[in-house]
Amino acid sequence: MRLIFSSDRLKDVLWGPTTMNMLQRVAEFKGKQALYFQQSSEILTAMRNVAVIQSIESSNRIEKIVVTSKRLTDIVNGHVEPADRSESEIAGYRDVLKTIHGSSDHMPIISNIILQMHRYLLQYATGSGGKYKMSDNDITEELPTGEKIIRFKPVSAFETNEAMHNLVLGFRKRREEGIYPELLLVAIFVLDFLSIHPFSDGNGRMARLLTLLLLYQAGYEVGRYVSLEKCIEDTKDQYYAALQKSSVGWHEETNDVRPWVEYFLTTLIEAHRRFEQRMGGLDRTKGWKSRQVETVIQHLMGDFSLAELIDRCPGITGPTIRQVLDRMSKKGLIMAITKGRNARWRKIEQEEF
Repeated sequence: MRLIFSSDRLKDVLWGPTTMNMLQRVAEFKGKQALYFQQSSEILTAMRNVAVIQSIESSNRIEKIVVTSKRLTDIVNGHVEPADRSESEIAGYRDVLKTIHGSSDHMPIISNIILQMHRYLLQYATGSGGKYKMSDNDITEELPTGEKIIRFKPVSAFETNEAMHNLVLGFRKRREEGIYPELLLVAIFVLDFLSIHPFSDGNGRMARLLTLLLLYQAGYEVGRYVSLEKCIEDTKDQYYAALQKSSVGWHEETNDVRPWVEYFLTTLIEAHRRFEQRMGGLDRTKGWKSRQVETVIQHLMGDFSLAELIDRCPGITGPTIRQVLDRMSKKGLIMAITKGRNARWRKIEQEEF
């Protein structure tokens, strides 16, 4: 087994116009992002706080780790300690995400950093993170009949340490050479990481965290303001399909990386689209607070209260949020299920919000 970074396969990949056009679109946004980030700090702060909540929620929900919206918000904000395994997983993801947001420039892509991230990810749940798998871990799929089939056989436990060492060295070498667009290198790093599947638990979440880290180091900042994890959750079927297509023949070094790379770039383009949509244009900020509250409500799971909305909408006052609740209630989009000081609300299912 030789990883694509430690071979000459990259130069033989025919990327085609679709991939090159997507790379150009993402590069154009990167050129504009400094202009966007000079705009209203109030808007950007609100977007950043919502993105953190959504990233933690979506990345864990992809792995079927679910907690209520209120508990999630309280854990993310450090108001409560985790009370069970799911909440412990949430708290671990929170800590790693916070570290990446604050220290990405000081986190070189080396094995020790990856192991440290994994240790923090599982510190509240099992305390057994920070080391590569000790036994083989096949990736399985459960059929509608209940039968489980092996979808992919990752690198064996015996080979994992060497595989990760080669992945990190190969990536760093190709990045320093500067021959290939860094976005391609990031996408392929994530694909190979998932194919190695180096940990007994947390591989998917680690892949998404490493994606953010590598993108920030490459100068792509959109993940701070729009949740990439949410974009992935919204296209989960395509995520798994692209991963499956690009993993066929991985051990034999005949796999086609292009389906995964195109999915990766499509996700970034969608994140940029959401960013620009939520910014509402550089000269049209009127009404952004109401739109932000509506966006937060749209993505909440289960019932919610005014206090939860205030937590998720920093910079937006209670009276403004109440106005939005009243307007949405009159439109039949939400309903009050309890009233009074601790009133709670529920979304009414709509085909389109």
